[in-house]
Amino acid sequence: MDELAFSGAAALAGMIRRREVSARELTELYLRRIERYDGDLNAYRVTFPERALAEAGQADGRAGAGDTRPLLGVPLAIKDDIDVAGAETALGGDAHGGPVAADAEVVRRLRAAGAVILGKTSVPELTITPWTESPTFGVTRNPWDRMRTSGGSSGGSATAVAAGLCAVGIGSDGAGSIRIPAGCCGLFGMKAQNGTVPTAPLVEPWHGMTLWGPLGRRVADSALVYDVIKDGGPSFAAAAGGDPGRLRVAMSVRTPPLTGLQADAEQLGAVEVVAQALRELGHEVVERELEYTPALSSNVLARYLGGIAAMGRSVPHPERLSRRTRGYMRIGGAVPGAAIRHAKAAAGADGEALWPGVDLVLTPMFTRRPPRVREYEGTSALRSLTGSIRFVPYCGPYNHTGQPAASIPAGLTFDGFPLAVQLVAPAHGEPVLLQVATQLEAALGWPDRTPAL
Repeated sequence: MDELAFSGAAALAGMIRRREVSARELTELYLRRIERYDGDLNAYRVTFPERALAEAGQADGRAGAGDTRPLLGVPLAIKDDIDVAGAETALGGDAHGGPVAADAEVVRRLRAAGAVILGKTSVPELTITPWTESPTFGVTRNPWDRMRTSGGSSGGSATAVAAGLCAVGIGSDGAGSIRIPAGCCGLFGMKAQNGTVPTAPLVEPWHGMTLWGPLGRRVADSALVYDVIKDGGPSFAAAAGGDPGRLRVAMSVRTPPLTGLQADAEQLGAVEVVAQALRELGHEVVERELEYTPALSSNVLARYLGGIAAMGRSVPHPERLSRRTRGYMRIGGAVPGAAIRHAKAAAGADGEALWPGVDLVLTPMFTRRPPRVREYEGTSALRSLTGSIRFVPYCGPYNHTGQPAASIPAGLTFDGFPLAVQLVAPAHGEPVLLQVATQLEAALGWPDRTPAL
């Protein structure tokens, strides 16, 4: 049964439909594994065992009656910045106002598709940092190396999927928060085109840079979940199995301005691994550095920092926020509203100026390995912000321009830690991005690798 924990949402949905396994058996399996492993990993902020078992029983009844909902009986986890009725949306702290009355629209769609909700996963306070540590709820650890972070801000969802504590995890991505933890934990994580997935009841979180999406072991898992939660359009699952043809891919490794350093040899090696795999798949890979302008970087920071300030003002008890979070809010509060409006208006032009006229762009995911746990504990907002930019400068531009982008697993280091790269598509280019990711999954075999628990 433990092997089923790593099978992924698409495979498990098929098994439930064929009556090869029951939703209750899977839910009990994941709850046992959470009890066994999560005391150390801290992937979940809270679990709903009784409710999940009841939902699983309902799913089994529906499956027996011939119901074919796409996620019927599949146990998954929800990031703790997304509303689940009856639970707090804690946002990594205690500044919330208690349990919420209604599901977010994404959760409503997941339930309508038959999913079983196991619990809510850990996030950093206000989902700010690319590491998941909270003064209220503690440190979330990477199952591949417990002394390193699993990234952020969807670090709890990434740890849960990587450790086999759910079939798929739902996250959010405002400046890389799906791709970063997916890259830290050897998973596939795609940020779709901005606006593809509803954020209700929130309106334009982080000034329109944030959207919700899945983290999974396989491309098919991500595509399946996106088909459930996105606002119509062609099926991502159907597209993922298609042939992209021969594509031209630009490989760019230079970091944007303000970073202050370049990717290290380990991360550059990951880019070369994937570039070679693309060549062997028949694609053309050309070295072409992207033109990151200071204006682009300023626009990304204006929306990101302004979004933090707005989120901090919106919580019921901002006085309970930590010192560092209040520091981020002060920095964000100093960004003029006119600068944020200008940044939003410039997104289209910035995307056109950045895109090098190819089919896809390949970049490093990180400049170095993920930080050690508590590496930034006790530091100021400014130092944490600087550390974040130096660690992962490649993601934020595509939240600003809105383009689809994905973290692609790129093998393991000599000592068994996962590597990753970022693959970016033009606007609304999810189908080709998923097709190439499916090719790379088959070539590189990342779903077969699991951490030693």
